Amino acid sequence: MAGVTSKVSLLPKEIGSLSRTVLHDRPGTLFVLGANGGMRVAPDADFPLFFGRNERDVHVCVGAGDTCVSRRQGLITRESSRWMLRNTGKLPIRFPGSRLVLGGDRAELPAGYTPLFVVSARQEHLLEVRIVVSASPPGAGAGPEAYEEQTQGRDLRELSPRERLVLVCLAQRYLRDDPQPQPLAWAQVAFELGELRPRERWSAKRAAHIVAKVRKRLSKEDGVPGLLEEEVPPPVGNALNHNLITDLLVTTTIVKADLRMLD
Repeated sequence: MAGVTSKVSLLPKEIGSLSRTVLHDRPGTLFVLGANGGMRVAPDADFPLFFGRNERDVHVCVGAGDTCVSRRQGLITRESSRWMLRNTGKLPIRFPGSRLVLGGDRAELPAGYTPLFVVSARQEHLLEVRIVVSASPPGAGAGPEAYEEQTQGRDLRELSPRERLVLVCLAQRYLRDDPQPQPLAWAQVAFELGELRPRERWSAKRAAHIVAKVRKRLSKEDGVPGLLEEEVPPPVGNALNHNLITDLLVTTTIVKADLRMLD
């Protein structure tokens, strides 16, 4: 209807991470974003939102290509004044931290930004959720054109520009939704950074040293577990860097939009 915003609308994947956006909309409006886009649902829409692996059977796709994820992994509905998450699949869904919502269980979604993770044996698949807290400012629209960038300083880890560059390069398979992501090999990190910044002397040893310093600092200053060799049972392999990347993703310290640094 002309002049009236739809109660349910699509979000293009180009929107970027919901962790770094201010959403001008009615309080209680739900935004959900997967790898291929998402949806906006008004609090009075009476619209059950399904998410899962099979893009044709759900409103928001998560875990495409990972057959461990259920075709319909979960459901978000409005009940009274609350948005409720229900796990309809077999895999657990993890809130930030260690809280798990198991198959058949339900949980209330908090206001604000919440990254959810479908925990597969292959990887954890990110589903971003944001519930609008404050009302729109006068004259603000409600569609994707009303999005503005912001920095969420509450949980972000402190990284220097050089550290961020190396870590985004190291974690790019995670940020690009690789179905079985692993940290990039040090030699590949050095090669890509050397191509990107040919005047700087990049080597595998230099890149590894920068990341090792970040792991030690976050372990000591922020209490992040699993970043030191003595905390991980052998064989260590990629576990230390995987744990670091997972923490940076959960805290939205690095997001998909950071991939533009590698362009």
